[in-house]
Amino acid sequence: MEALKTTVTHDGKTYAVEGWCDPTFNAARDRFVKNFEEGLEIGACIACTIDGKPVMDLWGGYLDKASSKPWQKETIVNMMSASKAITGICVWILADRGLIDPDAPVARYWPEFAANGKEKLPLKYVLDHRAGMALVSEPIARGSVYDHAVIAAALARQPAAWEPGTDAGYHVLTQGFIMAEVVRRVTGKTLGNFFRSEIAEPLNIDYRIGLDKKDLSRCAEWALPADSPMAKAIIDPYATAEGAFWQPLAPDEDFNSTGWRTAEIPSANGHGNARAVAKLYGALVLGDQDGVHLMKHTTLEKMITEQHNIKERYLGRHYHQGSGVVLSSKPNAWMGPNPRAFGHQGAGGAIGFGDPDAKLGFSYAMNKPHADVTVPTRARVIEAIYEALG
Repeated sequence: MEALKTTVTHDGKTYAVEGWCDPTFNAARDRFVKNFEEGLEIGACIACTIDGKPVMDLWGGYLDKASSKPWQKETIVNMMSASKAITGICVWILADRGLIDPDAPVARYWPEFAANGKEKLPLKYVLDHRAGMALVSEPIARGSVYDHAVIAAALARQPAAWEPGTDAGYHVLTQGFIMAEVVRRVTGKTLGNFFRSEIAEPLNIDYRIGLDKKDLSRCAEWALPADSPMAKAIIDPYATAEGAFWQPLAPDEDFNSTGWRTAEIPSANGHGNARAVAKLYGALVLGDQDGVHLMKHTTLEKMITEQHNIKERYLGRHYHQGSGVVLSSKPNAWMGPNPRAFGHQGAGGAIGFGDPDAKLGFSYAMNKPHADVTVPTRARVIEAIYEALG
């Protein structure tokens, strides 16, 4: 690994970029630096492992919207829906241990969920967004998203919006709450605590779902534009069908509030850095990492088996959908040329994925949301990594 410490300028602003990179991947390193030179990022980090060994660990720019505080090695950032796969991985670890059967009804583990005709709704349809539970259907107080018990109880009461298994609709926030409640009923631990004790601490990775207050000062500030469709939908979630996803949020939420950061919102508020997420995926594809075993190869293969490629009804996207994870899907979730690569993207541009054939773990995270679903800032680096691999 060669050390990097450089600065580039754009529009009169200086960006420091540093870290380490195996010379084999210098082209990918240079493309990451170019993101700042072209003014495409405020702050970002990137990491890659091959065969469980780090080959790239870079960070740069600023952690605040005002570009006054440099992004540090230990900076963490909200990676949004990248946490959906992290939550799915938790469920599959429990399946690997024989404690959860994805084919079983959710109500086997959470009896109250059987209400309103959902007694046979299987967990596998929650994992692949075919459950018909994408929205909280009853009127709910703004700010309820920060209270797991309130959201879980509302989801347990309501009926499915369509016959489960017949259609797909992206469960933006609800997927994580349903899976988290199943994990809690089975283990006695919240999803965030299960992830911390069973994955993060054994692997020594800096990623959390629900932050401690001591971590708030090193959080990057998410720079959500006030005029963006997402920001407008949060203010008025009733204006569009897509906006209804954000109904449980406080109307002034910008994803920087203490409430957002410290709550456990498993589909959307995992905070960490690229180093942590790349190591997690590297451990999954390797089987064992630093003496830590997450799941058997046969279980991993079940998780990454394609369940459907339905154009989902809310955002109109096609995903090659695995079980709790997305497979490499253009344009929204491209993870390189291997169709077996799996992981999840996050709104704005973050991503984490593993390639089980290249034994690769990768992650990119940033605090400037990108409207372009292809997210060229990460795509150009992913392309260069695979070019280097041959």
